[in-house]
Amino acid sequence: MNMRMRTKGVVGIVAMTSVLALTLAGCSRGGGGGDETSAPSPGITDTTITLGITTPLSGATAGPGTCTVAGIEAYFGAVNAAGGVTFGDGKTRTVEITALDDAYDPQKAKANYDQLKDEVFLMTAGLGTPTNRAFREAAIADGVPQVLIMTGDPLFSDQAESPYQLGFVPIYQNEGSAFGDLLAASGEDHKVAILYQNDDYGKGYVEGFTDAVADASNVEIVKELSYEATDTTVDAQITELAATGADVIFNAMSITPLVISAMQKAQELDWLPSWFQPSNTSSPGAILEPAGAAVFPGVYTVSFAKAAASPAYADDPEMQTFLSDLAEYADYPDTPAFPHCAWSYMVGATLEQVFEKMTTPTRDEFMTQLRTISDFVAPLMLEGTSVNTTEDGLPAVSELVVQKYNGNGYSDAMSFG
Repeated sequence: MNMRMRTKGVVGIVAMTSVLALTLAGCSRGGGGGDETSAPSPGITDTTITLGITTPLSGATAGPGTCTVAGIEAYFGAVNAAGGVTFGDGKTRTVEITALDDAYDPQKAKANYDQLKDEVFLMTAGLGTPTNRAFREAAIADGVPQVLIMTGDPLFSDQAESPYQLGFVPIYQNEGSAFGDLLAASGEDHKVAILYQNDDYGKGYVEGFTDAVADASNVEIVKELSYEATDTTVDAQITELAATGADVIFNAMSITPLVISAMQKAQELDWLPSWFQPSNTSSPGAILEPAGAAVFPGVYTVSFAKAAASPAYADDPEMQTFLSDLAEYADYPDTPAFPHCAWSYMVGATLEQVFEKMTTPTRDEFMTQLRTISDFVAPLMLEGTSVNTTEDGLPAVSELVVQKYNGNGYSDAMSFG
């Protein structure tokens, strides 16, 4: 059976009166949501709607960042070719996308938002916790939706703190706890070394993991070390962690080259622990194969999306449509090495569900309808996972499957070992 996890009560339920007050307050914000006459918000006409994206298209995270644009371009490219989206107000609109490069730099992300906020209807799909945080408060003040974004930061799914935001992927704590639960349930003694990115991303993973193993007598955390996202090497940290003799490394890293070099350094030191990898740095083709990960006794990750590179989905009709759309509408002819292409394709499908419910062309109406999506199985979702935007404190996707690398892809992990 699959091991699936779902967050529970990460953030308290917000009283309905508070949500209503926040929604009404958004109507009066400059450049923001619709008014009492339902005048269209910026970025939408009777025939088009424009979406904005700020994401890394250059630098160390350009691979997954490029995917966040390609997937949604592929989805709506196909939708536009079929005539567009019929909104709840009866009008059919084509979807236009404006994407800008932030190179995973928060200042650039904020500058991109400032450039786009009066031209687009909403911001979506962008990758990164620090980059999305850089303009979160401005988006709230402006009443601009910043939704279905690629960060597991729980702040973005707290309606009281972030009324115009919603994350798409499972929160970091959820992924971390899934790993911890799997390890604790193994029934064997394990020593764990932790290497994490020194920001909300890395700390969120560690929080979920340590909470899950807090009462597990068979799991001992022997050392925790951090690194900065701007670092060019983690060799020193890997060397220090290897000296502990830990049989497991919990590796909360988001920078692709550093993940590869970390695995290579461990092999150089003849340290071969099992690895727990975050979903966004678990690509077999782009990370694990170049890193020689097959020599480790196990590499584990979590997922909610079918992997394009997995032989298991070579004949899957959804996968074939997805790859065809990527090549035709996003000029992305290769099989994606990163899951973000599939994730943003799902974002497109989810946005279409919301657009079809909108009876007025306003940002506030969009946010209202965004909160009504329940048990929507978007294309490419793994069995047992779905999109649910109705629970405060949770992102659009909270269910996930723990998987183990098998040398060319992943298979479901029923147990550790």
